[in-house]
Amino acid sequence: MTDLSQYLPILLFLIIAVILSSAFVFLPMGVAKLTGADNPTENKLTEYECGFPAFEDSRSQFDVRFYLIAILFIIFDLEVAFLFPWAVSLDFTGWVGWGTMILFLFELVVGYIYAWKVGALEWE
Repeated sequence: MTDLSQYLPILLFLIIAVILSSAFVFLPMGVAKLTGADNPTENKLTEYECGFPAFEDSRSQFDVRFYLIAILFIIFDLEVAFLFPWAVSLDFTGWVGWGTMILFLFELVVGYIYAWKVGALEWE
C-alpha cells in the first residue's frame, strides 16, 4: 500500500493555488462593487479598437497586409530566438554549427530582401 502522506505537499500547493487564484479573480470584483467603481455606462460597454469606435460588422475581412506583417515579425523574431542558443553553444558545435547558422542567416537575409522588394514592408 502506498503512503499517501507523500502527496500532502502537492495537495497543499493545489489548495493554496486555488485560494490565491480565486482571490485574484473575485476580490477585485467585490471591491469594485463595494466602492461603486462598477458602474457600467454606455461608453464603458462599447467596443474599442485602434483608437476609434468600430463602425463596421465585426466579421468584416481584414487586409492581408496585417497578416503579412505579423508573419514577417514572427519569422524575424524567431531568428533572434535561434541566435542566442547558437552563440552560447558555439564552442560545442564548432565550424559545422557556425556554417549552418551562417546559411540560416543568409536564407533569412534573402527572404528579407525579397519581402522588401515586393513591397511587403510598405504601409499605405
